[in-house]
Amino acid sequence: MSRVYVGMSGGVDSSLTAALLKEQGHDVTGVYMKNWTQDLPGMRCPWADDLADAKRVAVQLEIPFKVYDFEKEYKQKVVDYMIDEYKAGRTPNPDIMCNQEVKFKLFLDAALEDGADMIATGHYAATRDGRLLQAADTNKDQTYFLYRVDRTALEKTLFPLGNYKKPHVRKLAEERGLVTAGKKDSQGICFVGSVGIKEFLSQYVTAEIGDIVEKESGHVVGEHDGAIYYTLGQRHGLSLGGGLPYYVVGKDMGKNIIYVSRNLSDESMWRKTLSLDHLHWIDGPPQEGEKLHVRLRHRGLLLPGVFSGSSLELEESERAVATGQSAVIYRGKECLGGGIVA
Repeated sequence: MSRVYVGMSGGVDSSLTAALLKEQGHDVTGVYMKNWTQDLPGMRCPWADDLADAKRVAVQLEIPFKVYDFEKEYKQKVVDYMIDEYKAGRTPNPDIMCNQEVKFKLFLDAALEDGADMIATGHYAATRDGRLLQAADTNKDQTYFLYRVDRTALEKTLFPLGNYKKPHVRKLAEERGLVTAGKKDSQGICFVGSVGIKEFLSQYVTAEIGDIVEKESGHVVGEHDGAIYYTLGQRHGLSLGGGLPYYVVGKDMGKNIIYVSRNLSDESMWRKTLSLDHLHWIDGPPQEGEKLHVRLRHRGLLLPGVFSGSSLELEESERAVATGQSAVIYRGKECLGGGIVA
């Protein structure tokens, strides 16, 4: 059997991953990736608790345990990327960048150099011959976050939870007495946690108060505390009272203006043709004009469309597709890759 290094985050998914692989006869080593340790106002970073939980599970399973320190690289490749994208007025997904740059590049390379044959994680996904496939649990499927992983990395990766549904994962962890069996899933962006993106960004950017302008009339209807904090389609956090709710339909980062409308049918809110930048294909691009499906957010619906060149034509217009977010393309159960919405 293979020598497998398992990325152990201290959660139930990666804990069960390690247990299952050991039971299958693999030579398993647990690895905690130390990516982010900074506390934020109102939130203590739980990294030390997570590390302790991962260690406890490794002791339970009687497997070797290591810590890989990627904090410097993580700040450069993931956190700074996210901050720069927001500064430019886009809506990035740092978890996708974390998988591309850290888990399936830095971790993989370090593990192979250390003598591993394969790596494994607790992601809900599946691989077959270097191809990326959706998980059996469609509600937990995480292929959206994995579309930028290279085929060569997927060929060296195991996803043991791909055929399990989350409730069954917890049940299997309980049956094995794993100390993380009842631990709650982490919420939100990995390093932002529960404080919210606005609170996180405020630690790294200086935002200025600006006008909220009604698109149709051009009238100033309120003030915002920084255009960087708002995204297309946003309704909450505008603090504009009275009547029907306003939605963000545009923003001018140079003038620090947010444009809003009460009209849900406003053309700025709907897109049918998507231009994609930074395309990444796991096993080559799809055929021109091929009918495929696209997912525009985690757990979002799979929307039918046709891909051509670097653009995607949806069958029906979709609301609130913000620049910077990922459009992930599927052929049946297979995740082909995708790109960043321009």
